[in-house]
Amino acid sequence: MAGAPTRRTSADPLLARARAGDEHAFATAVDPYRGELHAHCYRMLGSVHDAEDALQEALLRAWRGLAKFEGRSSLRSWLYTIATNTCLDLIARRPKRVLPIDYGPATDPHDGPGEPIVESVWIEPYPDERLTIDDGLAGPDARYEQRESIELAFVAALQHLPPNQRAVLILREVLGFSAAEVAGTLETTVASVNSALQRARATLEERDIEATDAVAPMDPTQREFLERYIDAFQRYDVDALTAILREDATQSMPPYDMWLSGREHVLKWWFGPGIGCRGSRVIPVETANGSIAFGQYKPSESGSGHDPWALQVLEIADGKIVDITFFLSTERLFPLWGLPPRLDD
Repeated sequence: MAGAPTRRTSADPLLARARAGDEHAFATAVDPYRGELHAHCYRMLGSVHDAEDALQEALLRAWRGLAKFEGRSSLRSWLYTIATNTCLDLIARRPKRVLPIDYGPATDPHDGPGEPIVESVWIEPYPDERLTIDDGLAGPDARYEQRESIELAFVAALQHLPPNQRAVLILREVLGFSAAEVAGTLETTVASVNSALQRARATLEERDIEATDAVAPMDPTQREFLERYIDAFQRYDVDALTAILREDATQSMPPYDMWLSGREHVLKWWFGPGIGCRGSRVIPVETANGSIAFGQYKPSESGSGHDPWALQVLEIADGKIVDITFFLSTERLFPLWGLPPRLDD
């Protein structure tokens, strides 16, 4: 893997050209940081599309404010300061994003999904191929691995933190910035940073986030499990599905607020209100949020081919599925994973 990008200061010739109005020089200077900045915005906002908007806004602010970069910090730290504050501005203007399990009580498996909630309140999945891994950029204070810090349960927990606590925890424990650097980013004191970090840690500990099996890169056992799931789901085999779902497994389906608790209820729903998924085809894709993911296509109502239905994200622990999230916003999500708009027979 590549090492850390070159530390650029205000005296760097590339930045000197950028400061003189060379947009190409500016783009070249910031390009090595785009991936990690995008992931940072995603952790802050819980939406891959909001993260893209925030990143573009942050880079525009950086371009317009380049004359203010005096080189007292690295270009990377300066960009993180701008990106963090851009995200904080966005958070102040919109509701927090959640998963259905945090939105209301579990659903009766005999009920239909109800009406979708179309407001932007749901966390979105993140394509792992955009995540910079093992790049040597996390500081010594980082406590979370890069993939661990992008898992759905962790990102969902982050959204329950007040914005400044969220920023402090990500900067300190995911990226490993020092307390002094974070204080500079948020224009506060080191004491305030340490206090916010302590409160953020306590909140995350209360949520008791379960560790899931790492799936990238997959080992032979995980590949065999993936094949078992594809086979069981496409055959809609109740016995085979029962064998790979943990007893306390959960399922949700944004943008519906429904979620199901327990294997028995999940299967009752699949073979009850969700029976329309029988006959589906699935396509494995690059992992999402460090978890196995599939594009699901349901049989078309026209009787020919299969139409897009959901991006499935499966969280695995101890060799069994503990959570399935069906993200139904296929028009927004399928292009991110290169999935086709429909499947012909």
